[in-house]
Amino acid sequence: MINRENTRKVKIGNITIGGENKVVIQSMCNTLTKDTAATIKQIKQLEDVGCQIIRCSVLDLEDAYALRKIKENISIPLVADIHFDYRLALASIESGVDKIRLNPGNIGGKENVRKVVEKCKEKNIPIRIGINSGSLEKSVLDKYGHNCPEAMIQSAQRHVDILEEMDFHDIVLSFKSSDVRLTVETFLLASTIWDYPMHLGVTEAGTKDYSLIKSSAALGELLRKGIGDTIRISISDNPIVEIKACKKLLKAYDLIANVPDLIGCPTCGRTMYDMLPIINEIEEFLETVQADIKVAVMGCVVNGPGEAKDADIGIAGGIKEGLLFKKGQVVRKIPQEKIVEELKKEILEMIKQ
Repeated sequence: MINRENTRKVKIGNITIGGENKVVIQSMCNTLTKDTAATIKQIKQLEDVGCQIIRCSVLDLEDAYALRKIKENISIPLVADIHFDYRLALASIESGVDKIRLNPGNIGGKENVRKVVEKCKEKNIPIRIGINSGSLEKSVLDKYGHNCPEAMIQSAQRHVDILEEMDFHDIVLSFKSSDVRLTVETFLLASTIWDYPMHLGVTEAGTKDYSLIKSSAALGELLRKGIGDTIRISISDNPIVEIKACKKLLKAYDLIANVPDLIGCPTCGRTMYDMLPIINEIEEFLETVQADIKVAVMGCVVNGPGEAKDADIGIAGGIKEGLLFKKGQVVRKIPQEKIVEELKKEILEMIKQ
C-alpha cells in the first residue's frame, strides 16, 4: 500500500484533489478552442475513456468566450491555459471555467494579478502554477547557470509568493521537464517545501514509445513515494492515448479502481498458436471494461496456468488451440479461431458474477 502525501485539498469543479483523494487523470485538447464543435467532441471522447479534468488553450478572447459553450456541453472540470495576458484569464473565469493555469509573474504587474485573484476568490477557482524547465526566467538561469531543481523551485517560489501575499491559497503546483531526472528531483524537493497538491507530468515527452518510457520512469518513482494528486502523460498523439496510458500506470501502483490488468508473456519457441493477434485484441477489449479483473494471455502451458495463476482468467497456448484457465485451474480447450470470442464471453460472465 502506497502512503500518499497529505497535501492541501483543492476543489476543481465537482472534483476535489489533495488530501487522501485519489490521483486524478487529466489531458489537454489539441483542437482549436474557438472550434467549439471539434473541442466538445474531443472532450466527450476523452470523458468516455476516463479523463477526469480537461485543459484548453486560450490564445485570444475568442477562445476565452468559446469556453462558455464548451463548459455547458461537458461533464468534467474545465481548465483554461493562460499565458501572459491577464485579460484572457478574466474572460475565461467569466465563461465559467473551473481552474486557471497561469504563472502570476508572467501576466504583468501585481495589479493585473490582483484582478485575477479577486475573480478567482469570488468564483472559488484555483490557480495552477506551472513551472517548465524550458521557460525559466533569465534572472533565475543567470543565478544558477543551468536548469536544475533549485532553479525551478526558486521560479515557483516567486509565483507562489505573489499569490500568498494576496491571501490566495487555492494553488496547484507542477514542475515539468523533458528530462526524467530533473523532473523527479524537482518534485521531490518541492514536496518538502509546500503542501499544495502537485500535478505530475513529463513535458515534451515525445511519441508514444518515448513518452511511456520517460513518463513511467519519472512519474512511477514519484507515485511510489506518494507524490502526485493529478497526472498527465504527455504523448505526441491523440489525447485518448494519454488517458489509456495514465490508467495503466495508476493500475500498476493500485491507485485506481475498476481498471483491468493484462498479463502476457513475451512468447518464445514453445508458442504453438498465433498469440500476438489475440493479446492485442484482448487489450483493446479490456479498455472498454470497467472492472478489477486480471486477465492473462500466455504462450504455452509451461508458463500459462502456473506463472499466471494469480490471474482471474486466462488462456495458455497449445497446438493451434488455447487452454482456458481460471485461478490457475484449466477449465477447457478452445480452438484457435474461437479463443478471442470465448475469452471475451468468459470475462464478461465473470464480471457479471
